[in-house]
Amino acid sequence: MTSRLLPDLSPWRSSADFRLLWVQGLVTYFGSFMALIALPLQIKHLTGSPLAVGAMGAVELVPLVVFGLYGGALADSADRRRVILGTEAGLGLLAVVLLVNALAPQPALWPLYVVAAGVSALAGLQRPALDSLMARIVPHDQQTAAAALNSLRWQVGAIAGPSLAGVVVAYAGHATAYGVTVVTFALSVLLCLRLSPAPPAHDAEKPSLRGIAEGARYAWSRPVLLGTYAVDLAAMFFAFPNAVFPFLADDLDAEWALGLMYAAGSVGSLALGLTSGWTSRVRRHGLFVVGGAAGWGLAIAAAGWFQNIWIVLVCLALAGAGDMLSGLGRSTIWNQTIPDELRGRLAGIEVLSYSVGPQLGQVRAGAMAGWTGTRSAVWSGGVACVASVALLAAALPKLLTYDSATDEDASRRRAAGAGPAGDRPDAEPGVLPGV
Repeated sequence: MTSRLLPDLSPWRSSADFRLLWVQGLVTYFGSFMALIALPLQIKHLTGSPLAVGAMGAVELVPLVVFGLYGGALADSADRRRVILGTEAGLGLLAVVLLVNALAPQPALWPLYVVAAGVSALAGLQRPALDSLMARIVPHDQQTAAAALNSLRWQVGAIAGPSLAGVVVAYAGHATAYGVTVVTFALSVLLCLRLSPAPPAHDAEKPSLRGIAEGARYAWSRPVLLGTYAVDLAAMFFAFPNAVFPFLADDLDAEWALGLMYAAGSVGSLALGLTSGWTSRVRRHGLFVVGGAAGWGLAIAAAGWFQNIWIVLVCLALAGAGDMLSGLGRSTIWNQTIPDELRGRLAGIEVLSYSVGPQLGQVRAGAMAGWTGTRSAVWSGGVACVASVALLAAALPKLLTYDSATDEDASRRRAAGAGPAGDRPDAEPGVLPGV
């Protein structure tokens, strides 16, 4: 029984490139969280202005959207390994800029915003290449297990990274945190150099607006894909209350629990990840998407309704587990059904679906809290999330009935030989073709 609950390690055993990317990602997460914590704290230290800290979100959003879409087209027309390697090196150079600025006698403010925008742009370029590479290096029937392991890696980084970063910044300063970030990106680049080449199709076109539009048309023509994007956007827009957590802690007379409120979702996701072995044996991944998103909304509604802080923390942890379950379904459907020649562009659209939703959700939560009060803003958002997910499931029934064993697109991808050998018939088993 225990073995059925433990994470499925099949992708780790079957793909050397998956192992490399998993370790590389874990190293990068720790370095990224160092900068993620140190950067807003340094802006606060230099300005003392909450508005100046909040402005980071404004300078990050547009580059993420623009370069996310372009990065999707680039991932379909260039060697994905080179894209990952180049952007990782670029992120390391930006960390060097932060380090040099922090070591200056009087650190300047403007480089912090420039770096924040640059990091957002490079992340937008890199993420589609990373996401689209997963379907090449992991066999078709191991995609759910790979998604669970990747999510588990993220949750470990999301819990341990900020905790360690807070200690480093508090006791050793911003420069030390940025120095750790530089070291982790240097290690990450060395690991990326060992990845197998992942060239595009021979007839791949250069990145263009027409190519991006082609990817959007394909997504629009696939009700199952459309449902994954729409459900995620609805869930994040209506039920992403992180911006009002400080006010919720005040309402509950539990200011001491603010850090726990931010960490609770990751704890819930981590718990599901550590018991995710059963998910590899499920074929109805659309049910994961809908059920997980509805569970997220229901748990957020409960978090806004109850007054006991410990019950609220449990609800937030359950919300994190629901969000991870929905994410496993989305990732599996994407990697099992999207053609390789379009996967980069669709990954660019995915970047928008999971980045714009939380940004708009922060605005909704803040506006509702100012209008109706904090707790009502939280529970009403959760209720609206459940209702919108139910409506979307009714409007897009193919998402609920998706079955990886019978779906035409999944069967087509499976027949095409998705997995470590790629899509080319002349590829050797377990080896990506060279450039």
